[in-house]
Amino acid sequence: MTTFPGVGDAIPDIAMETPEGGSVKPSDFAGSKLVIFFYPKDDTPGCTTENKDFSALKADFEAAGTQLLGVSKDPAKKHAKFIAKHGLTAPLATDAEEGGLSDALGVWAEKQMYGKTYMGMVRATYLVGADGKIARIWDKVKVAGHAEDVLAAAKAL
Repeated sequence: MTTFPGVGDAIPDIAMETPEGGSVKPSDFAGSKLVIFFYPKDDTPGCTTENKDFSALKADFEAAGTQLLGVSKDPAKKHAKFIAKHGLTAPLATDAEEGGLSDALGVWAEKQMYGKTYMGMVRATYLVGADGKIARIWDKVKVAGHAEDVLAAAKAL
């Protein structure tokens, strides 16, 4: 059985594509706290709500010395449309590469729906300290109130 990084471990420093065509990796946020929220798919109801909630609280996260990064497997162009359509301010990244950050953390995993098994992104959030170590993990996230819970944890860190 594979063991994935947990609380107290360094966040894997794996680059992902930004909607602008650049790249971003956790070490780019060194010296600042970082919230990485993984979500299944752009423009689906739960994922849209989650992204809007984090975007609405972006200034509060920044006041707490915390940066945000939303991650899914959707292509960068789809992220750009999603951001524009919903006025999102929380930055997004594409983790489409095999062996990417979601694979390294175990959030790209086998899922089941309607009796079918498939690979998909587990809705999970990682709070990373300014030292690059994972401070808290939320897995199997319920969207309602989640961004506020993460903000409270970021403030307390």
